Amino acid sequence: MTKALPLSVLSFSLLAAACAPQTKIVSAPVGAPATATAVAPVRATAPVDRITALAATAINPRLAGAEMLGTRTIAGNCAAAPNLQTLSRALFASDAGRSLGATGPVTVFAPSDEAFGRMQPQVVNALLQPANRATLNKLVNYHVVAGAMTLEQLRAKVDQGRGTARLATVEGDTLTVTKEGAAVALTDAQGNKSYVQTPDVQQADGVFHVINGVMVPHLA
Repeated sequence: MTKALPLSVLSFSLLAAACAPQTKIVSAPVGAPATATAVAPVRATAPVDRITALAATAINPRLAGAEMLGTRTIAGNCAAAPNLQTLSRALFASDAGRSLGATGPVTVFAPSDEAFGRMQPQVVNALLQPANRATLNKLVNYHVVAGAMTLEQLRAKVDQGRGTARLATVEGDTLTVTKEGAAVALTDAQGNKSYVQTPDVQQADGVFHVINGVMVPHLA
């Protein structure tokens, strides 16, 4: 039987990975013009059937060469993306991941494999074990926000907040969104920044944005 990894060890590794300097990235769809017309916007208040219809015809960016289909679920597209395999494993292993979109569309900030790669491999593997599911659930849920929000809508929220937007996550802690030129930055509960790398991958159950860091909630 796999023993639960001490929370202090998990917290230290997660924080060490999150504290690594992140490259500021200008958020634009891969293989598509950096314009608002490249991806059909999905309103957070839109009915689920309308979101599904819009996602089915969305011009999604490719991820590491893989086609992202709007008719798939978020979990399905993450599984198909070569650069989101660690996240896909986390979604499959967690209760939080398996229930994505169960109560309505969501926005997921999806850490890339490179982001998870800054963590020690043994800690990533330990997180995926049943004994550490509670911590994994918190970590996954901290990357999920209720309602489907495109990059355009995130930027609009920042403008409405006069430079800052705070998003309540499913986990309970908040994320702080800011703009740094054309880049969109996310600051976690520990004060560490990640940047949106590939935005606006739309599915029937919401939208996800690939980010270049793993965000860490309060784990104590």
